[in-house]
Amino acid sequence: MNKKSNEVTVDRTAPLDAVKKPPRPVREPRRPRLSERGPDAYPELHAPTRARRDGKAARTLVFLHGGNLANWSWDPQVKAFADYEVLTPHLPGFGARSDENWAGLDSAADDVAAFIADEVESGGVHLVGISLGGLVALRVLARHPELVSSVVLSGVAAMGVDSTTRALGRMQVNLWGREWFWRFQAGSYGMAHDGRQLFADHGARIRPENARDIMSEVHAGGVPESLGDYAGPALVLAGAKEPSVVARSFPLIGGALPQSEFRVVPGRHHQWNIEDPILFNATVRAWVEKGDIHQRLRPLPAK
Repeated sequence: MNKKSNEVTVDRTAPLDAVKKPPRPVREPRRPRLSERGPDAYPELHAPTRARRDGKAARTLVFLHGGNLANWSWDPQVKAFADYEVLTPHLPGFGARSDENWAGLDSAADDVAAFIADEVESGGVHLVGISLGGLVALRVLARHPELVSSVVLSGVAAMGVDSTTRALGRMQVNLWGREWFWRFQAGSYGMAHDGRQLFADHGARIRPENARDIMSEVHAGGVPESLGDYAGPALVLAGAKEPSVVARSFPLIGGALPQSEFRVVPGRHHQWNIEDPILFNATVRAWVEKGDIHQRLRPLPAK
């Protein structure tokens, strides 16, 4: 007789294979490491994998990548925003679309807008663009403002660049097919070691003619017309250690988008979503969820 009614009696005379064992929990399949993915294999759609703390339905974040990278560069953000629906589209000429022609910033913005309209059922998205992705995001605001609830732009050189920078850009294109060039670039971006080979493999796949066309358009500078049709909040950022033309572009962007908040990210370079993902993610979350500016960001020093 059992001492406690809830104890389980095991027949020790029964064969071992007759004793029922609890089933092992089913493990989720291991998520491939970034280094295990090919340069065109990173998904564009990432469904939320955890519930929001406030109990509300997941919202949508759209990340637009820079010009020497592809959508896999947002991997640290995809992991951090598992309570959001996250879209990481390939821009034309990059990643899985490296065989396509670059048709201009306006065309890329229309492409992104069509992607958003196809994938998002209702409500505006929170748009985040860095470098080339920031320039594309500006065009999305101008051409499709109804799709966007808020925006974060970083590394946008809207003023254009000088002749020296243009010449350096042309020199870079001449080095496009050399792996050491891309490995050097990966180090300057602060990229983790498991992503450096992926970065080099992808860089070699960017067509030089696309690179030239993009550089020509980006180096010319300027902001799109009709930015005033976008009435939502905008946070515009520059890394303290990236080229000064980015921070010097603040007044030009502010003239077209007067509701913008401008801040400098201390100690960070151009591609700081990779260099310091913890700060980048906290900055985006504070802005998107509360309209707050992260306390580590600084106003542009007065002249």
